[in-house]
Amino acid sequence: MSKLSASALAIALALGTSATLANTKITINANPSEQARLDADGAFRDGLYLGKLAAESGQPPLLAVGRWSTEQDRAMFTAGYRRGYSESLADVEP
Repeated sequence: MSKLSASALAIALALGTSATLANTKITINANPSEQARLDADGAFRDGLYLGKLAAESGQPPLLAVGRWSTEQDRAMFTAGYRRGYSESLADVEP
């Protein structure tokens, strides 16, 4: 029973490490305070998510900025959408 437990633990550890490394992105020349500000902005994160979804499903870019009421939020949504869309396209293309 201990050999089975040790094998299961080793497999789980290997899978966990692989998943962590796969989800880690290294950003070169990124301003940490700027990145933290973008990570905290709901409109930017929403745009980033919707941009990634659109690119992954092969849709053309469609900026639905009407869902945000202020110009600042609309600008942040647009910036996030464009980044998410372009990053997803870059990940797909060889």
